[in-house]
Formats: sequence, C-alpha cells, structure tokens
Amino acid sequence: MTIQQIRYAITITETGSLNKAAEQLYVSQPSLTSAMKELESELGITIFNRTGKGVTLTSDGVEFITYARQLYGQFDDMLEHFGKAGNLKKKFGVSAQHYSFAVKAFVEMVKSYDTLKYEFAMRECMTREVINDVVQMRSEIGILFLSDFNRRAMLKLFKTSNLEFKPLIVCKAYVYLWRGHPLAGEKEITLDQLSGYPCLSFEQGENASFYLSEEVFSSNEFSRTIKTSDRATTLNLMVGLNGYILCSGIICEELNGDEYVAVPFKSEEEGRSGDMEIGYIRRRDMIPSKMGELYIKKIKEYLGIAG
Repeated sequence: MTIQQIRYAITITETGSLNKAAEQLYVSQPSLTSAMKELESELGITIFNRTGKGVTLTSDGVEFITYARQLYGQFDDMLEHFGKAGNLKKKFGVSAQHYSFAVKAFVEMVKSYDTLKYEFAMRECMTREVINDVVQMRSEIGILFLSDFNRRAMLKLFKTSNLEFKPLIVCKAYVYLWRGHPLAGEKEITLDQLSGYPCLSFEQGENASFYLSEEVFSSNEFSRTIKTSDRATTLNLMVGLNGYILCSGIICEELNGDEYVAVPFKSEEEGRSGDMEIGYIRRRDMIPSKMGELYIKKIKEYLGIAG
C-alpha cells in the first residue's frame, strides 16, 4: 500500500466518480482503476461499489477511508513541517440544513486561515445529504435539528450510521416572513392564521420521509405548501407570494437582510412541542480537527453559548 494509492482512494470517495477523480488527479482512468484493484487485492477487501452511476463506499471501504484520511492527514502535516508541501491543501467541510447562522460561523472560521493553504467547503443541502456527507467524510460536521416529531427516527439513523449528535441550543419555533406580510406585526401566530398563505419548505427529494423535513412539523399539516431548494428562492417567495417558513428564529441579518421578521409560532396541538434542538453530527470514530473545533467555537459565540 502506498501514499499514492491512499490519495487516489480518498479522491474517488470525495468525487464519487472514477472519471472525475482521474481528471482531478491527472491520471488515466485505467491507471486509477488498476491502482485501486491492486490496493483491494492487497488488503483483501472491496473498498468501492462500482455502478453505472458512479462509485460508493462499501462497509469495509468506509472503515478503510476513516483510517486512510487520518494517515494521509499525518503525512500532509509531516510534509508541511519538514518539507515543501507543494500544492497539497488541508481540507475541511461542513454540510448543513439551510441555516444562515451556520454559514456566518463558517465565514468567521475561514477568516482565521489562509485560503491558499486550505480547501474549504460549505454545503447547504437536503437533510439526507447532510447525514451522508458526514458518514462518507465529505464533511467533518453536519448541522441539523431534532424535535419531538423526528427525534426517535433521527437518533436511530445516527446510531446505525456511526454518528453522534451534539446539542447546541434549544429554540422555540418561529414564523419567518417578510416585513410587508399582513401578519408581520403580530405578537404570535397560530396555524389557523397561516391557513391562507403558502408554507415554504425545503425540498428533501423524492420519497423522502417527513422525519427528514427541515421544518418543525411535517409538511402535510399545512394546507398550502411550496417546495424550494435554496434560501435565496425562499426569501423571494416570501415577498412575492406572502409565503412563510417555520424556523428557529435565529436569523443572520448580515446574510439574509433586514427585510424579514421572525414571529413566535403558537402551537395549539396538545402533546406536540414546537421546540427545535439544533446541534451537529460527526463520526464517532473521527478525531475533531482544529478547524472543526474552531467552527463549533464560532457557532457557539454567535449563538451566545458559553464554553
């Protein structure tokens, strides 16, 4: 087993494609495929499942890549300390549900590093992708929330995926809408008051479980719904259609602007709390990086969390 083979395996994992990995590594696909077959033969395991849609890690492959990343990271550190690292860059990624505070903390973390020496990735994506990114180590940290509605299903999913959930803050549910909305001046808003307006929710893909929703309550409880895929579109629909979204109430005006307000949501359903426990997930078998620790520190600073 060579450092080059380890690098090849990590790159294939990150790109999810032999073609893309070959392009990024500046090697031919046959050479890359041959190198991986030799590595798998030497180790006596199958690292990748190969399909017409790309490659994915096998269970043995996930375990191998965990060790491979740590080993390659140490190799990278050694080069940086004793020699010329050339074009090698340390990588750090975060995957998150659509939270502006997660992006703001990422910005503050990146400011502490020289982007010429590091490769950063901030991915706002569907809940399932947040989880998969952390499982497959495309991202070190994933930001999402738990509620009374999804807690049991999500914790079970985390356990089977070898992930741990670290709570950050518990928030009441808020209705997020633009300042010109007819309900923007209310002290609190009920579901009945919202019945005439479209509920905006983030797309979670076909056949996605309601447990993966980014909203406190599942979308089938709302009479009018519109799916979106990004925050910018959601903000535009708030203005154009008087739409709204249920959220944590933690709004970063620096990124979203000051044309929007968050009004407390009053749940009239007994036995269903509107509390959102926002936290982060990471692999149980992965040692946190300095960048990961700084990112969590910046989130806590933004949220006003001690420690």
